[in-house]
Amino acid sequence: MTIIHPSALVDPAAELDNSVEVGAYSVIGPQVKIGARTKIGPHVVIDGDTTIGCDNVFYQFSSIGAAPQDKKYSGEPTRLVIGDRNTIREFCTFNRGTAQDAGVTRLGNDNWIMAYVHLAHDCQIGNHTIFANNAQLAGHVQVGDWVILGGHSGVHQFCKIGAHAMLGMFTSLTQDVPPFVILNGNPAAAHGVNIEGLRRRGFSREEIDAIRNAYRLIYKSGLTLDEAKAALANEEQAQPAVSAHLKSMREFLESVTRGIVR
Repeated sequence: MTIIHPSALVDPAAELDNSVEVGAYSVIGPQVKIGARTKIGPHVVIDGDTTIGCDNVFYQFSSIGAAPQDKKYSGEPTRLVIGDRNTIREFCTFNRGTAQDAGVTRLGNDNWIMAYVHLAHDCQIGNHTIFANNAQLAGHVQVGDWVILGGHSGVHQFCKIGAHAMLGMFTSLTQDVPPFVILNGNPAAAHGVNIEGLRRRGFSREEIDAIRNAYRLIYKSGLTLDEAKAALANEEQAQPAVSAHLKSMREFLESVTRGIVR
């Protein structure tokens, strides 16, 4: 049976799997859906049209699914969707989407979200990410799989961060970050490829060498962005064994809207 502390306030219309646990003084709103084996700690508020998957853990004092912090928002029906096996530490704030975007904020699977992290409206977060304490995302930010955000890093609205990238602590990001790149600083500056992260995830020496060469084409060769994209396309043809990684970098460059940190 669902384990709900007597002091918790769970709306009768909320849909909780019978294996969900809800801690003391937590509040669950009427439009909330929570999947199997998810644990909600004490003093957590989950509100709005919020869907949460299985095996998540929410620590105390988080606010999940509140209205977006957007002055244009006037009560439109929008959503927050959280996947499976995420860890959400203390004092996190995740807001719903807005009608000006897709209307939904998403957090994928297997993410490790530390204390005081803010996910603003319409953010789209992938899988296996790590957000250190006080990482802050403005609205409409897209974050790829396996990204790491250092403590107190801040991301400007509409920025995109490619898969396997890493932001150092106190980084101030106002432009897009290609996949695999490490950056740090205020303003942010690129400092090479996330080699150690790739090794830990099983990337081969050949794959890492190809990614490092792609980084040099983008950052060290003096090529314009269009020239770098063309060079990456040529490398895809020349190195079929690693073309998927090169393609992901080229396609990311083709999708940027704010320019890249360079």
